[in-house]
Amino acid sequence: MSQMSDRDFIRNFSLMIGALAVLAVIIYVLANAIGGKDKVAASEAEKNAIAQRIKPVGEVTIAGRVLNAVVPVAQAASGKSVYDAKCAACHAAGVAGAPKVGDKADWKDRIAQGNETLYKHAIKGFQGKKGFMPAKGGFADLSDADVKAAVDHMVAGSK
Repeated sequence: MSQMSDRDFIRNFSLMIGALAVLAVIIYVLANAIGGKDKVAASEAEKNAIAQRIKPVGEVTIAGRVLNAVVPVAQAASGKSVYDAKCAACHAAGVAGAPKVGDKADWKDRIAQGNETLYKHAIKGFQGKKGFMPAKGGFADLSDADVKAAVDHMVAGSK
């Protein structure tokens, strides 16, 4: 068995390290060439999805030209949709003394107080003889306009 000199070992070791470095660079370049296209496509799809989510709710158009300065306008939800989503849990079953929609006797005295009083009680909350109404029915995310629309819907269905 022949012995390898230190000089031969260092030369062979350096060649091996150099070959591995070249192989790593080749693998890196190939991986980017193959996988880079998918990355760009995903980025475009992601950009389109984000643009769709943050687009304004409306546009101002003058003489066929869309203006860039668009201010989104918050719209009140319909009274029925607010009632169905938030209020029906209590007002359909009479939970905590809530007047059931359609129960004319239950609503008669309340309706006689006027809409402004009903709005105030629904928005700010109310403790009465028959039960209590938490502020905005316990849904702080509701706007005052949404609460008023729901009250109007319940009153219209209970006259």
